[in-house]
Amino acid sequence: MKTRYWFLTGVLLLSLLEAARVYFIMPFPGSQLDDAASLNRLETAYWLYQYTPWLRLAGILLLLLAAYRLLTKPARLWERWIVAGGVVLYSAVLYMINGEMMADQMFQQPIHKRVVSLKQNKIPLTKLVLGFESAGQATAYPIQLIGYHHQVRDTVGGRSIMVTYCTVCRTGRVFSPAPDGKVDDFRLVGMDHFNAMFEDKRTGSWWRQATGEAVVGPLSGQQLPELGARQMTLGEWVVEHPNTRVLQADPTFTEEFDHMKNYDRGLSKGKLTRRDSASWQPKSWVVGIEWGEAAKAFDWNQLQTSRVLSGNVGTEPVLLTMAPDSASFGAWSRRVDEKTLTFTCTNRRLTDQQTGSVWTWRGTCVAGPLLGYQLAFIPKAYQEFWHSWRSFHPQTEQALAVSERPVSQRQPH
Repeated sequence: MKTRYWFLTGVLLLSLLEAARVYFIMPFPGSQLDDAASLNRLETAYWLYQYTPWLRLAGILLLLLAAYRLLTKPARLWERWIVAGGVVLYSAVLYMINGEMMADQMFQQPIHKRVVSLKQNKIPLTKLVLGFESAGQATAYPIQLIGYHHQVRDTVGGRSIMVTYCTVCRTGRVFSPAPDGKVDDFRLVGMDHFNAMFEDKRTGSWWRQATGEAVVGPLSGQQLPELGARQMTLGEWVVEHPNTRVLQADPTFTEEFDHMKNYDRGLSKGKLTRRDSASWQPKSWVVGIEWGEAAKAFDWNQLQTSRVLSGNVGTEPVLLTMAPDSASFGAWSRRVDEKTLTFTCTNRRLTDQQTGSVWTWRGTCVAGPLLGYQLAFIPKAYQEFWHSWRSFHPQTEQALAVSERPVSQRQPH
């Protein structure tokens, strides 16, 4: 084969190598399918990330050799243009893939991070936040902001935390960024099953946001410690934590935040971030609850209509409540003094059938025989897209609208 053909083939193969690095871990057609080959795709992507620098170096050296042979022998002008065009093409691919299409370049960390007191806050009280409290200090992280950043590092009550959010899954988690007990740095590397994935700096392992599990790399199988967080409007969070701090928008990313302004209310137009208004569709909202090894999903539409939903997750009787703002929710145990309560909501008045006591959506009894009682909070309750919850909880049940008879998510619905 003539040298020019070797050169062009090398340019093409190097360009494909660069593209493959992002294809398997970004939302391209076929790259995020949930099938038997998904783990192999992820392992292939991880291998490419580890060895592409060496493959790239070898490929470039071979290209240089081919270019040298083309340019040093008597050659037509158009052959010299082939060399110049090939160099420009590969340089453009290299820049686009590594400078524009890498996840941590598309979704950057705050450059000017400001966490201020409520008195200095500029975030509207109607915005959804992920709230976290530790050692008496509370901080609210607006979803509009962390949804773009995907992760924000902070210290709350002397504790180092990693606040994460995946807009494609519509789920937030707060983790201790300390695999093996050692605080580490993380960067957004891509996605797996449409869920954000992070890489730790120390070992290069890849961690899934929805579960906190390392899925490939030296720490594969380990879990980041999850820290309890609450999703609600800032106004409702302030009622519980009047001295809260609030993360503010970094002016560097004003345009990016503006694109997220309708995400809170489910009005995003993006194919990956939109909402299905009907129930139990891939982009429908659910509240997923974990209790031990059990998991169950409750329909968000039904919760908004009924204001309360009851059920059992594994062996635990649970109660879901909706706040008056129809955006904040709570998850509680229905056990009180070894008795299981049954709740009804009439005219937005929440009462238990056993004693007739009156309760708030926060699980606090404000009138009746159980005055002063507080229902136990269930920490692992998340608002999430249905496709995401069932992907990472394959044995989950669905809460039915009428009866308590569970339905496996694997059955037709």
